[in-house]
Amino acid sequence: MAAQTNTFKQALTQGKRQIGCWMSFAEPVTAEIMGTAGFDWLVIDGEHAPNDIRSIRDQLMALANSASHPVVRIPVGEPWLIKMVLDAGAQTILVPIVESGEQAQELVRACRYPPDGVRGVGASASRATMYGTASDYIQTADQEICLLVQVENRAGMAALDEILQVEGVDGVFIGPADLSTDMGFQGDSKAPAVREVIADALSRIKAAGKAPGILGTTEEATQVYLEMGAQFLAVGIDVMLLTQGSRALAAQWKEK
Repeated sequence: MAAQTNTFKQALTQGKRQIGCWMSFAEPVTAEIMGTAGFDWLVIDGEHAPNDIRSIRDQLMALANSASHPVVRIPVGEPWLIKMVLDAGAQTILVPIVESGEQAQELVRACRYPPDGVRGVGASASRATMYGTASDYIQTADQEICLLVQVENRAGMAALDEILQVEGVDGVFIGPADLSTDMGFQGDSKAPAVREVIADALSRIKAAGKAPGILGTTEEATQVYLEMGAQFLAVGIDVMLLTQGSRALAAQWKEK
């Protein structure tokens, strides 16, 4: 039995738009609920949410029967961490703060088995192979792994063209909050100078044959990013959905 087909990677390759949402609760029951919403992809956030390898694994399990594809954002692009997340069953990895083509190339190698990479060959006892039932996993896994890298500061933008030349990088995700802050706008991603850089980056990513991605947390920003050509677009964050909805509900009835 071969590695499971990565339908998200397949959709990106075919140029299909993929609408997603961020998950920051770090709880499997919340992930399971989000998996019923109808998103194409869901981010299990290991950078800014209180996740560890066990909670990531549990959320991957919670989404196993969902049509929403899980994307695991790791906190840092370390090969040992990528190995653990892939062995836990992730097929799509999102890596923050990528600033050079060399760094991107090392991330590609971390996602692949030898001789093309450095991923440790120990998945037969892990969830990635469904505990040994996917007997041809090692022979077929590399082609199903989807690597997304985040470009979210001036250094990354300066190196964008060399990052885009790296074979094995499937998509480039722009981080508006980090980028705007690094540019001196303290998180104001609506600043015209920031929007100009984002539009240029999304266009260059698409022209290079990679999938351009981004996160919009307001309706206005989401619409702007769609018009800029974002292909895999996150349109919200679960924590924000709860806070906004619950506060609006309380205010509605307390004002009666």
